Amino acid sequence: MSTLAIATAKEVFELLREDLVAIEQELGRDAASSVSTITEIAEYLREGGGKRIRPSLLLLAAHLLDYSGPSAIRLGAVVEMVHTATLVHDDIIDGASIRRGRPSPNTTWGNEKCVLAGDWLYMQAFKVALEEKNLRVLDLLISLTQQMVEGELLQIQKLGKAVSEAEYYDLIFRKTACLFSTSMRLGAVLAGSTEAQEEKLAAYGRAVGLSFQIVDDVLDLTATEEVLGKPVASDLREGKTTLAVIHAFDHGTARERQTIQRVLDDRSFEYVSREQIREILRRNGSVEYAMAAADRYAEQSRQALASLPDSDFKRALLWVPDFVVARDK
Repeated sequence: MSTLAIATAKEVFELLREDLVAIEQELGRDAASSVSTITEIAEYLREGGGKRIRPSLLLLAAHLLDYSGPSAIRLGAVVEMVHTATLVHDDIIDGASIRRGRPSPNTTWGNEKCVLAGDWLYMQAFKVALEEKNLRVLDLLISLTQQMVEGELLQIQKLGKAVSEAEYYDLIFRKTACLFSTSMRLGAVLAGSTEAQEEKLAAYGRAVGLSFQIVDDVLDLTATEEVLGKPVASDLREGKTTLAVIHAFDHGTARERQTIQRVLDDRSFEYVSREQIREILRRNGSVEYAMAAADRYAEQSRQALASLPDSDFKRALLWVPDFVVARDK
């Protein structure tokens, strides 16, 4: 592994500041529709913030391989629009009322308008991507969208069931890590990378994405509602079994398994409290188990960059896994 120093958060922000400002401006233009409701929903989502980690990865991949230009701004906006569209649809499917500490769009505009706004955002993302006139870019985006939809459908099929770790990793790849990986691939494609370089960057994105989702799922169980911006243990209440819960289910007592299954069956904490679930996780070391898995994927992502050229952009990419694992929301 290279002895290249890992960048700081401030250094990464400075590296990408102008590009991220340009992406925000692009998103503002792309989200404008002649139908005011679409513009209002899209603008509400954009103003809600977010880490912009996916467009940042695309930018870093492109710059790492010496590409800089308007295509990276366009495609950075594209991956953020795809991400935003999935959030809109996820909130509808989950019946969520809170998103990032604010009312979710479906509570304000209703499910019917929001599902159509999500569809519009998907199509707008492809319209902007078409400006590249690059079939490889479109192929990646089509494959990405199909995998994400398949992931959502698979998750619905498994609601309320104690899935295996293999099933869990397949789900979080489709729902989250696939977009991280594709963002890296798109940056590599813009830079005219070799196949080997693209595969290494895609492997980095996959590992970072898996680590990101594992941590996200742990925070859902351990963070406070004030920090998280949504109710604690929402996943379990919705019937979703995440890695720490899977571990507790596999290693806990029969009574502990029954307690977890009661929440999955009821889709509520009416008869089992959140604190009871947390205590089961504590007794079985399940949160530590999940965080160890997140750490392993973070290290995998760093290893994937080992043979790529040293630069400030590589230093920034080495920072991302640390940020992903250490974040509190």
